[in-house]
Amino acid sequence: MKVDVHDRLDAVGEAAWNELHARTSLRSPFLTWIWQRQWAEVFTTGHRLEIWRVSDTAGLVALLPLYEAEPGVFRILGGVEISDYLDLIAVAGREEEAWTALLGARASAGTVWDLHAVPGASPTVTFMASLAAAAGLETKIAVEERCPVLVLPPSWETYLTSLSKHRHELTRKMRRLEREAPDATPTFAATPEAIAARLDEFLALHRSSRAGKARFMDARMETFFRRTVTMLAERGMARLWFLDATGGPMAAFITLEWDGTVGLYNSGFQPDRAQLAPGLVLLAHLVRDAIERGKQRFDFLRGEERYKYEFGPTPEEVYTVRIS
Repeated sequence: MKVDVHDRLDAVGEAAWNELHARTSLRSPFLTWIWQRQWAEVFTTGHRLEIWRVSDTAGLVALLPLYEAEPGVFRILGGVEISDYLDLIAVAGREEEAWTALLGARASAGTVWDLHAVPGASPTVTFMASLAAAAGLETKIAVEERCPVLVLPPSWETYLTSLSKHRHELTRKMRRLEREAPDATPTFAATPEAIAARLDEFLALHRSSRAGKARFMDARMETFFRRTVTMLAERGMARLWFLDATGGPMAAFITLEWDGTVGLYNSGFQPDRAQLAPGLVLLAHLVRDAIERGKQRFDFLRGEERYKYEFGPTPEEVYTVRIS
């Protein structure tokens, strides 16, 4: 097993990256070439990159794309704030041997690898303590956050029945909005052109819905969103949803899609229509659409806001793994 390290993503290349990503057990958008490349271009100016590659005689086995977040501390490309699932990008079933090779090479590097948003089922969590100890390294592994995840039933009617105590409240809000805003209609954009045409509307709703979101969506973040969402749409991995009405959209969501999963990525709504709960009503339409398209999971992604649990998901943990 050969390990080498480079200071730019182009040393791997888009084709090789995509081929490896397609062979992993976690094919989330956050680990695609599109996401990682665009994030690096927008957010890592002035930071050193270390792109660790593991290969054998048959080709690429794993990638660990890192940037130096602070002197001597490296994190996975993608950013803690905006990437919900990050991990070693490795051929499924070969993660343990890839980590063994990386840790053996890493033992002489004298730096810290501070990995965030690693899914609890990943070998990076389950095997790391023993693998690092064997390489003479220390690890700290801790729950970082939780992602509420809903396993979808075969029909909307079955889903509503499963909601028990929240079913009445959800249907009440849906009926109220139908009564007071009868023209409100859920729509979506799924092509790069259609998404680009409506991104300004999403950004306006996003920034107006809460003060913190206005600070979050600064010029660099907007650049990243404009590039990445439209590029992911080319691969069928992103949609832009609106609850349209007279006077403009009342609520909006960006969703990401992979492996039978719909992920609720980001949102916005009109504050002066908040009493009608347009976001919750649109979210119900998203869940129903996912069920009707035969998706297996609806992932609310990181964060345990109360409204997410009104839809009946189960929390799944993501971890911080610090290797030193």
